[in-house]
Amino acid sequence: MSDTIVPSNIQPNAPVSDRDVAAIDELRETYGKLRAEVARVIIGQDQVVEQLLMCILSRGHALLMGVPGLAKTLMVHSLADVMSLGFSRIQFTPDLMPSDITGTDILQETDQPGRRAFVFVKGPLFANIVLADEINRTPPKTQSALLEAMQEHKVTASGKTFALPSPFFVLATQNPIEQEGTYQLPEAQLDRFMFFIHVHYPTLEEERRIARETTGGAPAKLAKLLTGEQVLAFQELVQRVPVPDHIYDIAVELVRLTRPGEGTAPDFIKKLVTWGAGPRAVQYLIKGAKAHAVLHGSYLVRMEDIEAVAHPVLTHRILTNFQAQSEGITSPRIIGRLLKELRDEKMKKAA
Repeated sequence: MSDTIVPSNIQPNAPVSDRDVAAIDELRETYGKLRAEVARVIIGQDQVVEQLLMCILSRGHALLMGVPGLAKTLMVHSLADVMSLGFSRIQFTPDLMPSDITGTDILQETDQPGRRAFVFVKGPLFANIVLADEINRTPPKTQSALLEAMQEHKVTASGKTFALPSPFFVLATQNPIEQEGTYQLPEAQLDRFMFFIHVHYPTLEEERRIARETTGGAPAKLAKLLTGEQVLAFQELVQRVPVPDHIYDIAVELVRLTRPGEGTAPDFIKKLVTWGAGPRAVQYLIKGAKAHAVLHGSYLVRMEDIEAVAHPVLTHRILTNFQAQSEGITSPRIIGRLLKELRDEKMKKAA
């Protein structure tokens, strides 16, 4: 197969095959159509839709934080529709048991008269895209069953193991307002989510459009633009995107700068942060940056791609201390400062 070398100003470290160049161009075109199709029912939230797609293409899972009424369920359902993927929604409650989401054995009649046998009935986890609504409202035992499925892509019930469908994505939600009676996810479990995505209120103009366009008639029926097989192929494509060595160095350096115990950590990190991000953050930075690159038609990863995914990857992996909380300094603000200092440092070295 012949190879196409990307332009020198992109600083590649590996050639890109003609097939992958064509596939990246196809994905970029499909991405534009997909966003336009989803925009028929979801007004605004363009960044959230993009981050969800990056997470899906990277084979990760996402945690969405937003108040009720911001169309989180509709957004996820719409993405499943346009990608022809099976969708399931689980409303997490305090009385939800692990078997309620994984499935359980049911005693049923067999083909032979008078004989019955246990048959495994699959739970709502057996879908391509699973919306875990208000995951912090269910006890840790049920949370753990979900997180095990996320990690292993399989569930165990009655001593038997069942593979989950592929592709498989979990998009969990949390309500930041009502925290009474909830079971907060511990840091170790939060770390299993690739992205932490904030769903914000719409702008003034977007809210006007919502009022005009969603109160008149039936919602639009979305076209199916992808198949499950195409999604799997695009996932493989994302894995093959070349990453220059200096981009690996930037990702590692950024993550290590978040750790107050590291000698290279800035003084403000040592002052405001209790715990920084672990090695999994480096992996997700690279994976997310690859997905961001191909969605925007780039044939390899650049620093701009790392910057684009830094906030959703690192926000839930930086634990601020009491001083930061008392001063209203959040982890997104800390990440923004780290990115600025890292960018300035790279520009000085390049000068």
